[in-house]
Amino acid sequence: MGYLIDFVLHIDSHLVNIVNTFGGSTYLILFAIVFVETGAVILPFLPGDSLLFAAAALAANPAYGLHIWLFVAIFLVAAIGGDSLNFYLGRRTGAALSGRSWFNRLINKERLAQSEKFFRKHGPIAIFLGRFLPIIRTFVPFVAAGSQFSYRRFLKYNVSAAITWVIICCGGGYFFGNIAFVKDHFSAVVLGIIVVSLIPAVVGWLHMTIQTRRAK
Repeated sequence: MGYLIDFVLHIDSHLVNIVNTFGGSTYLILFAIVFVETGAVILPFLPGDSLLFAAAALAANPAYGLHIWLFVAIFLVAAIGGDSLNFYLGRRTGAALSGRSWFNRLINKERLAQSEKFFRKHGPIAIFLGRFLPIIRTFVPFVAAGSQFSYRRFLKYNVSAAITWVIICCGGGYFFGNIAFVKDHFSAVVLGIIVVSLIPAVVGWLHMTIQTRRAK
């Protein structure tokens, strides 16, 4: 876990190491991280927003020989595909997995309950909004599938959310990631991105906790 935290906070230097070590395979590695973040259901802690921002910042620097439009393409496919796999798992095996002790140990039940409440409160738009909320975005497709939401409707919100998310994160990194101040304080910027993206989830958790205590 310590390495994961370091990877997220110093993602720019780690990405440079990945590029220098793996070259063109960097695209495949980053695709896998974004895909697994939502697709695997049990790995909500992998970097998302900050990874896109940092990758786009590197693409804006000619020294690394990376292509921003290739990043945009693979991140779109990874986001849409990961959510679709998550949805499929929720539709096909959701009930069966929920009864497995090993699954319950891996899944944060509190986060799953929070995602269920988020989906009930916002309805279909939760699929779109969830893409911008770390951790929550990993569970929303799973919850939507369990609610017997049709995949066709899910895909509509999934695609629009992925396009918006990738454009915002990659656009921000490409146009602002190499500004001197941002480069000199990259870790602080990444931490700021994480904090801002987590605020809605934290507020929702606090609201749910307060309501639960009042109901007792």
